[in-house]
Amino acid sequence: MSLVQDHLTPRMGTRLTGLDLKQPISTDLAAALVELLADRLVLVLPDQHLDIPALKRTTEVFGPLMRLPYVEPMAEDQDVIAVLKEAEERNIHVFGGNWHSDFSYLERPPGGSLLQAVDLPPVGGDTIWADGVTAWASLPDDLRAVLEGRNAIQTGKPYGVKHRPKHTGSTSVKMTRGDPEADKERALPAVRRHPVSGKAALFVNPTYTTRLEGMNEEESAPILARTYAHMTRPEFQCRHRWRPGDLVIWDNRATMHFAVNDYDGYRRLLWRTTFAGEAPIAALPGAA
Repeated sequence: MSLVQDHLTPRMGTRLTGLDLKQPISTDLAAALVELLADRLVLVLPDQHLDIPALKRTTEVFGPLMRLPYVEPMAEDQDVIAVLKEAEERNIHVFGGNWHSDFSYLERPPGGSLLQAVDLPPVGGDTIWADGVTAWASLPDDLRAVLEGRNAIQTGKPYGVKHRPKHTGSTSVKMTRGDPEADKERALPAVRRHPVSGKAALFVNPTYTTRLEGMNEEESAPILARTYAHMTRPEFQCRHRWRPGDLVIWDNRATMHFAVNDYDGYRRLLWRTTFAGEAPIAALPGAA
């Protein structure tokens, strides 16, 4: 088996061919995939067509399977979420349709996730990732001075009471809302160190970050708005156009992502698994 790498952007995203993940994954291959994901943050593996057992085996290469709160999993397997929008679901807000790092407010946020394409629209439904490593390395000095060594306050805003969104999301992805426990604040590093690569990455996002420690929401808002605008600059993005059988793996510690909702009238189904992460560790002062 010959592994071929094709970088999608200079700094983030790599397409891997020459793999069949339906077959057993050797220790050496597993180690190579973990290292490559930490470096490139998004891996695209075409023509995998994994069934659920193979998808779960692949997920465990990167860490223990993790079940996400507030999102109803598949009835057939509690470790898998069906990311589904039916053709008749029009003019709605979709699951993942805002910039976010998955469940970043948790004490131990997810390390990353996998998506296996099952049923796709003829065009549209792309997913976009933003590179928190490059965004931090190029952040303007005045913002670096504010964020370096500071915690960001994060909550489960979409699932709580205080910030509960007006939209209810896709009816095909069942989510729990209105839980006061989700409003509890947690202070996590605004810039975290990746446990594998050692690189520093911005770890704030508009879905779960409410303010900066030592500031109120009003004081924090313009700083965070400038930071998000920088993080989502086109040169820090990697956009994937889905093809049948695609498997995509991403690192949640150092990226944000966005599900593009431009395919009304068509069905889109992906199977999603998540692997556990660790409690975020703050990047050392001066880290690139």
